[in-house]
Amino acid sequence: MALDSLTLYIVATMVAALLGVMLLFFGREQNIAALRWWGAAYVLGSVSVALWTVIGDRFGEVMPMLLSAVGLIASAMVWNAARVFHGKPPSLAGLVLGAVVWIASGMLLDPAAHTQRLTIGASLVVIYATLTAAQLWQERRASLQRRWPAVLVPALHGFVLMLPILLGHVLRDANGAFSTAWVTIFSIELVLYAVGTVFIIFMLVNERVVSAHKRAASIDPLTSLLNRRGFADACARLIEREAREGRPVTVLIFDIDHFKSINDRFGHPAGDEVLKLFATVVVNNLRITDLSGRIGGEEFAALLPCTLEEGVVAAERVREAFAASGIVCDEGPVDTTVSIGVAGGPAGTELEVLLAAADTALYKAKRTGRNRVETASELPLSLDRFRRQRAALSAPAQPDQLIAPT
Repeated sequence: MALDSLTLYIVATMVAALLGVMLLFFGREQNIAALRWWGAAYVLGSVSVALWTVIGDRFGEVMPMLLSAVGLIASAMVWNAARVFHGKPPSLAGLVLGAVVWIASGMLLDPAAHTQRLTIGASLVVIYATLTAAQLWQERRASLQRRWPAVLVPALHGFVLMLPILLGHVLRDANGAFSTAWVTIFSIELVLYAVGTVFIIFMLVNERVVSAHKRAASIDPLTSLLNRRGFADACARLIEREAREGRPVTVLIFDIDHFKSINDRFGHPAGDEVLKLFATVVVNNLRITDLSGRIGGEEFAALLPCTLEEGVVAAERVREAFAASGIVCDEGPVDTTVSIGVAGGPAGTELEVLLAAADTALYKAKRTGRNRVETASELPLSLDRFRRQRAALSAPAQPDQLIAPT
């Protein structure tokens, strides 16, 4: 059964317009600028195709040329939408350059040179499709399994538009016009491209939203450092990476001295300021490759891909910087000191083992005067035994345990 090409163009136009309105609506509701760019591109493109279908060449060559220029601007808007989606500013020059080249070519070429003009127009759309695919490919943080449709769809659209240029003599009939079969295939491809692109857009937006929620679940809202869960996950990946290279790792545990008394004396707002100040000190005095997080109320931790000796130097740097950055409240100065426990291990040492050893060193620093750095003499042989010892030390003494045996 033969399909009427005019009907297919009308269907493609209506689908594109409907999808464009939907993207504009969701872009406004979710405050996503890229969706608004995509939606506006679809609406503008569908309007230009609809007018071109209805008007045709009734007003000579000028009107089809202008409507084609509008379609090229719509293609440029799709590329700009991909740029905005990845945090880049829209390219205003690129937005109109294709249309300018198209109008200039129409004015310079002979009106009978339909093949050359078609080649230029198709090439411009192919360039914009290629730029869109390249822009979507640049976000390499996503896995290839989720990213390949976003690149494949615009790439296939550009390939289809290249066919008249590559196989023009095959796709044309005896009169030089494109065959009905090719026009039908191209119309169907336009519908599939419109629907497929919107599917990919929502896939990318959903991926971005999920990533944002995951990040929010891993970040401490007060200090903007990793929380305990986020710190553990990030450390597991770093330890695995360092283990492949055979490099050691070191853990630092920080405990702000007398933090409860700071809250009691100066109030919780002052305590929050101390926590934020210490987080800033940690970030400023560790390397960008080091991981840091807030793992408790006033307890922080850091994982450094380095030896124990280098970790001690970093710990001393943090301690000195925090001690020198006191806060002054209305009630008086706030002492800003921290006790630090440091533990290092060979490549592949588990995070829990390093934390247990560093925690032991931290307790030693607090018992011997605070505002100091202590290192773990050895890693715990058994985490279960370590936990039992910690529980026994932290449990309140029973009345019968307060009486010395006779």
